[in-house]
Amino acid sequence: MSLAVVGLNHRSGSVELLERLGFSANELPRALRDLRNRADGAGVVILSTCNRVELYLHHAQMDSASLCAHARALLAEWHAIPESEFGDALYAFHGQDAITHLFRVASSLDSLVVGESQILGQVHDAYLAARTEQATDKVMHALFQKAFSVAKAVRSRTDIGAGNISISSVAVDLAASIFMELSNKTVMVLGAGEMSELTLKSLHSRGVGSILVLNRSIERAREIAARFDGEPIAFADLDRHLHRADILISSTAAPHAILHPAQFRDALERRAQEPMFVIDIAVPRDVEPEAGDLDNLYLYNMDDLRQVVEENLSARREQAERGAAIVERGADEFAKWLRAIVAEPTIVSMARELRAIREQELEKTLAALPDLTEKQRQEVGYLTERIVNKILQSPMTQIKHEIGHHDPYTVLHLVRRLFGLKD
Repeated sequence: MSLAVVGLNHRSGSVELLERLGFSANELPRALRDLRNRADGAGVVILSTCNRVELYLHHAQMDSASLCAHARALLAEWHAIPESEFGDALYAFHGQDAITHLFRVASSLDSLVVGESQILGQVHDAYLAARTEQATDKVMHALFQKAFSVAKAVRSRTDIGAGNISISSVAVDLAASIFMELSNKTVMVLGAGEMSELTLKSLHSRGVGSILVLNRSIERAREIAARFDGEPIAFADLDRHLHRADILISSTAAPHAILHPAQFRDALERRAQEPMFVIDIAVPRDVEPEAGDLDNLYLYNMDDLRQVVEENLSARREQAERGAAIVERGADEFAKWLRAIVAEPTIVSMARELRAIREQELEKTLAALPDLTEKQRQEVGYLTERIVNKILQSPMTQIKHEIGHHDPYTVLHLVRRLFGLKD
């Protein structure tokens, strides 16, 4: 039985690489089926977010190295990118290390902003997508259920989520560090999804002067703007209003850049070259990087947010350490359960073998004692059953203990040889 995870995140890969290797919601069902077929029916889950792309696999017979090879091949072939272009950015975890990694991810200990609340929902969505495609198995189901339990324990037993920190709030922190006073500034938020709503909530609580909300659906823009005293603007009117923004925070789900240097050049001219600060928190990026070369335009993307995140992390280090201890305990518990699952066929086989011997010998003995009453025959049967159960008790207990401290396959192979059990 092998468990593995292959992936890259905000630390191991660039924003550009994450964009290229990510899976959209529409692509995910086919990718799950493809990965499961490649890995000979393995249980699989694919987690693809702004900050990570990870493939989780479990197989009862296949070794973890082969599982990882299938995951890398899928990434290369699915996205038509040679592995040489992304292989160095990939990490891989096996066995209990893979368990610990998932629990850290779900608990937001591995997030760009430690303690952010979105990742647990994203992990849950990834699991549900895999369940919908019947891509999970018993072990994968149990693994993710345990991950959700551990994540909730981390959040309830620590203050790691204090302040409702998220990527969006970090973006607002950056805006506040640029403008000491936000009450006289106009902020334009491009996109009206969950990330944009969180950004608007943070901006509104900071007392920003004006809020402009743009979305391809004007009805959606009106709905969101009404919650935060903002002004809804149709996406088609972007160029007419772009110059009004002192700060632009862009977070759409567009598959390619939607803001280009020429648009900003025109906006800056209309602003008489008053500076504009642009924070692009979309993946893929909404703003062409070349826009950052314009005078008086200051462009920040996800990579640029890392400095702010590091400051946040230092303030939360103690809580993160407490959360890590909870994760480790949870991983130990699940690993023991997993070892017990590995041992179950051997224990069942051993019990079946001994009980078969009991039945054979009991039948011979009773045949040799025809004068026994029915009650006496039953008592002999009960006696032999108790003897077999007593014999089984110690080996079963010891097997469970040994596989918890040693390589389970070595232990179980020895047991099968000692008891002459069939493969």
